[in-house]
Amino acid sequence: MTFKFADIILPLAIRGRFTYLIPDEFSETIKQGKRVLVQFGNKKLYSGVVCRLHNDTPGIENIRPVKDVIDTSPVVNDIQLKHWQWISDYYMCSEGEVMKAAMPAAFFPEGETSVPVIEKYKPKEESFIKLASEFTEKKLNEILDSLSRAPKQYETLSAYLRLTGYASGMEIKPVRKSLLLKEAESSPGIIEVLSVKSILTAVSIEVGRLKNTENIPEPLRKLSEAQLITYNSICNAFKGKEITLLHGVTSSGKTEIYIHFIEEQLKKGKQVLYTLPEIALTSQIILRLKKHFGNVTGIYHSRFNDQERVEIWKKVADENPCTGYRLLLGVRSSIFLPFSNLGLVIIDEEHDGSYKQHDPAPRYHARDSAIILAGLHKAKTLLGSASPSVESYNNVVQGKYGFAVLKERYGLIKLPEIILANTREAYRKRLMVSHFTPELLHAVEEALGKNEQVILFQNRRGFSPYIECSECGWIPVCIQCAVNLTYHKGINKLVCHYCGFTTSLPSRCGSCNSTGMVTRGFGTEKIEDEIKIVFPSARVARMDQDTTRNKNAFHKIIRAFEEQRIDILIGTQMISKGLDFENLTVVGVLNADNLLNYPDFRAHERSFQLLEQVSGRAGRRQKQGKVIIQTADPANKIIRMVLRHDYLSMFKMQAEERKTFNYPPFCRMIRISLKHKDRAQLNNYAGILGGDLKTLFGKRILGPEYPLISRIQSWYIKTILIKIEKEISGAKSRQLILESIERLEMFKGASSLRIAIDVDPY
Repeated sequence: MTFKFADIILPLAIRGRFTYLIPDEFSETIKQGKRVLVQFGNKKLYSGVVCRLHNDTPGIENIRPVKDVIDTSPVVNDIQLKHWQWISDYYMCSEGEVMKAAMPAAFFPEGETSVPVIEKYKPKEESFIKLASEFTEKKLNEILDSLSRAPKQYETLSAYLRLTGYASGMEIKPVRKSLLLKEAESSPGIIEVLSVKSILTAVSIEVGRLKNTENIPEPLRKLSEAQLITYNSICNAFKGKEITLLHGVTSSGKTEIYIHFIEEQLKKGKQVLYTLPEIALTSQIILRLKKHFGNVTGIYHSRFNDQERVEIWKKVADENPCTGYRLLLGVRSSIFLPFSNLGLVIIDEEHDGSYKQHDPAPRYHARDSAIILAGLHKAKTLLGSASPSVESYNNVVQGKYGFAVLKERYGLIKLPEIILANTREAYRKRLMVSHFTPELLHAVEEALGKNEQVILFQNRRGFSPYIECSECGWIPVCIQCAVNLTYHKGINKLVCHYCGFTTSLPSRCGSCNSTGMVTRGFGTEKIEDEIKIVFPSARVARMDQDTTRNKNAFHKIIRAFEEQRIDILIGTQMISKGLDFENLTVVGVLNADNLLNYPDFRAHERSFQLLEQVSGRAGRRQKQGKVIIQTADPANKIIRMVLRHDYLSMFKMQAEERKTFNYPPFCRMIRISLKHKDRAQLNNYAGILGGDLKTLFGKRILGPEYPLISRIQSWYIKTILIKIEKEISGAKSRQLILESIERLEMFKGASSLRIAIDVDPY
């Protein structure tokens, strides 16, 4: 059937799809899922994706034609388009914003109408050398004889024949030019001469940027008795439920169970998506997966460049079981890859906050979006965690999810001994050495004496959270954000962690001109400095956002720690989960109170999860580990629960509190953030929107109020929080909110207002 019109998704933050006319020349080649080039506005050309072909005449007079069809075959499949639409509807953003987040930027060449648009993706090619034509054995011998007086040419041709094993009548095989030059100890000039003589010829061949490993896949390990019981329990749960939660203590061998389920799906010819919350975690797991499943295993995260991402995209879309990826390990964004035949989605550390995208739109939750993706593929979803989210565990209690539990560590290793170190008492008795209690120093000293390793956890990077005048209390703040500047000793600068603003360290107070500027608090950089003073012979490294900016930085640090080239590793929450180190016996949590006292309804749940996860790094092989938690409040309920590894009590306490005060999972939450560079204008617009929403939703509206950080990058911020009961239609509520925002946007001057909607903002 021939279609006249195409609905196109463009990578823009504008709601809706855009209809274009299909010229006759493209009527056969245009297909759903292909990229096309279209004009949008007076001069701008964009590449978008065709989401629908139809003959429904739009209610507009001038319909622009499609300029060009970029692809020979679709790059986006039907399930992806449905998934994008769900994310767009649920998270209240445009499909264009979803598409922009989903696809590598190299897929979107754009330009002006007056300038040719150039494709951004360029396949990687290398120069190969092959025989110029098929030669008989007699002819080859004649050629070799003729080259006897040119030894370099003779050796180059001989090296080619050795490398390819060429004989008369065989297929001509190309050899990498670099390999041939090395093997023959030759030069490009010699190959050029042989090319002129029509003996050899050079060809360019696409080689790709992704490395393959040459290894013979190892058979799977046999599951322990406890693992086998859990495996069977999950199989039974999957008979009645599409989603199952695996609650397994740290180091219980959840990954090995995942691997058995992966093998089962790959044997059925299905694809598997295995997600992790942090890039740091992928380094160790990918080695385990490739060891068993070889080159059908791919990896995807933000440290790949755009060209590499396009190649991974194509490998996932490739349905050939020999050349395509059947198993993909990735972080949040991997849910957008072009899977065609998913059988299983594994979401490890499902409780982790890193699965939630906060800025920019789409502000999606990868766990929830992955569950929807699995549903579209009719695949199963396996959630795993040592400390599940309250939402997921509540779904088990409500009977929505299946449930399996793994209570013992692999090899019957004991859970770590947890020691509470009272910092308030240690300071009072003057026993603290810098920021370390005697208990922590003793444990570190003991571990180092046995050639064992240590992790120190501090969930704040930089040297010091702020500097202060000792005379008048003045604190340097960011000129663009309502936050204190963090001192980074390595670069000797004050840095804003919200906008990136940096300034020199002031020698005098900006208020009283005193020279008494002192650092307050401590971050990972300061801990690194001070632990080197206390243990000068120890090899110390740091793993945080500042030390892992480069592509392979995570892998290098983790590998060095695995190979025991680091004795003490200091880090933020990226070291707290999923990593498995054989010789690590001591974990120190330097400031547990910092986690517990955060003004958020999930602070206690997150503190329990983080402390439980970081504790789980210790003693994962033959030795029982030791965890020292430094706190000024050892009687805190959450800390006592961590001490007993008592997840159930934490869940019951949190569920009771949230039910009383109407917080998720007992309601839905939507946060609207309004931003303006003029504070008075912001107050005016926020008041208008807040009033309009209160007429629609009544007491369900909280605010508008200034958040904890009320200005970022020179934009003042006000937020409105909406709590909607589970019984009320979410789709209808979202529609009313969008209509209210559209009414506000029609006010004079409202174009200078920025509005961000965050569904499930936690």
